[in-house]
Amino acid sequence: MTRYDLALIGFGGVNRALAELINSKGAELAEELGFSLRIVAITDLRLGSLVQPDGIDLPTVLALGPGDGDFSRHPGGSWEPRNQWVIQNSTADIVAEATFTNPNDGEPAVSHVRWALEAGKHVCTTNKGPVALRGHELKELAAANGVSFEFEGSVISGTPIIRLAQRMFAGLALEGVEGILNGTCNYILGRMESGLGLEEAVKEAQDLGYAEADPTADIEGFDVQLKVVILANELLGAKLTRADVPREGISALTAADIAHAAANGQRWKLIGSAKRRDDGSIYARVAPVALPNDHPLAGISGPTNAVAFETDLLGQVTVSGPGAGRTETAYALLSDIIAIHEGTPGRTSGSANRIEAARV
Repeated sequence: MTRYDLALIGFGGVNRALAELINSKGAELAEELGFSLRIVAITDLRLGSLVQPDGIDLPTVLALGPGDGDFSRHPGGSWEPRNQWVIQNSTADIVAEATFTNPNDGEPAVSHVRWALEAGKHVCTTNKGPVALRGHELKELAAANGVSFEFEGSVISGTPIIRLAQRMFAGLALEGVEGILNGTCNYILGRMESGLGLEEAVKEAQDLGYAEADPTADIEGFDVQLKVVILANELLGAKLTRADVPREGISALTAADIAHAAANGQRWKLIGSAKRRDDGSIYARVAPVALPNDHPLAGISGPTNAVAFETDLLGQVTVSGPGAGRTETAYALLSDIIAIHEGTPGRTSGSANRIEAARV
């Protein structure tokens, strides 16, 4: 059976959830999917780095709490998060990149992805930065090195809208896409409909873990802007940058705006959209929109995300699902790994001197 060795870059909620999934369901997944997964390297800002070519003992690592020190006390461990060394020199076949998103230049995630691709390793990432800001360049680099660059979780977590559109809409002309791409904003707007002010709704979202301590990226539309760039470029064949996508968040919406929309059978939603003009060019934007109650996106409530695709033969097709959550996003990484496997038939794990060991 084929085996893939993984290096996890970042060991916060998402990659930790992926490790938990492999630890608890690894045998079941191997039987179902036809390949097995083994984690051989982990890096983390708090814990440092851990490299064990024969496989990391996951129960031990997953049991580490905030006060239990770093990886330096473990064989193959260091207090330093040696990201570049681990990516370039570990025996991993696949690098799972799940660090924070830098909306300005995509670093350090862009470098993480580049190092891996240059080293001939597949990459799966949940990070919007590398895809939105350097996607074309990184895909070309992946192709040049004969490896895969997968990023399903970069838009709405575990809901596979990119792969759905690319694989299931074959034979259809996709003319546009619009969606609720930020669950935090959607939750906040719903609470404002219930009578809370913006600041109260943001505080509640923070208390529930939906919003960061600094909610600017969410409520001012920066997060959605990156996701729109990804959707436009990946699904509509555009070559947009952030500068091409006008952005307006929800911070200017007032209680009066909310009430006025309700009185007219409408609901405010922060909408990211990209549409093909008659001349073939792509127009995209991020802005709050008062949608009529019969619009398919108007009924999407709470932290849920949804995307409506405009097609030539089916008309509008709407898909909704979780837009956040550590387990849901970890599933996106797993779906990327499955796509990598499907794109590399017969591939065995690791270097040539470990091929036989990968067979069971």
